[in-house]
Amino acid sequence: MKLVHISKNYGETAALKDISLTIGAGEITAVLGESGAGKTTLLNVIARNVSYTGTVEGAGRVSYLFQSPKLLPNLTVEKNLKFVLDKNDWGKIPLMLEKVGLAGKESVLPHRLSGGERQRVAIARAFLFPHDVLLMDEPFSSLDLSLKKSLLSLTGELWRENKETVVFVTHDVHEAVLLAHRAVLLHKGAFIADIPFAGEPVRDFFSRPPEEETLVRALMRE
Repeated sequence: MKLVHISKNYGETAALKDISLTIGAGEITAVLGESGAGKTTLLNVIARNVSYTGTVEGAGRVSYLFQSPKLLPNLTVEKNLKFVLDKNDWGKIPLMLEKVGLAGKESVLPHRLSGGERQRVAIARAFLFPHDVLLMDEPFSSLDLSLKKSLLSLTGELWRENKETVVFVTHDVHEAVLLAHRAVLLHKGAFIADIPFAGEPVRDFFSRPPEEETLVRALMRE
């Protein structure tokens, strides 16, 4: 996927300023930056949810994983997943529910699930929805540490099955180092750094790879 000379203004405010980026197929790219740097706007451009100038090449169909699960409250777990699938693909649901640890919860409504379980449904839905690119907008930011570890690992396991192209917005440096192949840093709508990570995701949650310090220093503009 390629972003070529992308700019986006909201009134007189420049959210993205002539940015270009190439993302390899099957690559997880983390996008970091301060609040208001343009991270979510970048995802909305890729998803074609907003107007912009420039070109997005090769994005195809996108699936979205949000910070909030955004489940349909009147539908059961199973029906929330059926909602994003063609009827011919409903047979994929039982295995996916087993993978995300929700076998036996098919008939449960979202309000009867824990917060972690709701996010597991959202992860299952995002991976099931037919897509070429998966966009993730801080899906782990509101989770406690133990749940974050579990869901980062789950996301990595599901990614390894098909090696989707992923663009992953986060404020958390450690999340980026654990789950991504590289991190790109946005500052006031412009890219200021592109930092590759060694090895394949998901890395050991308790490790502190040397790239983490590099990323922190880049974010602090040292």
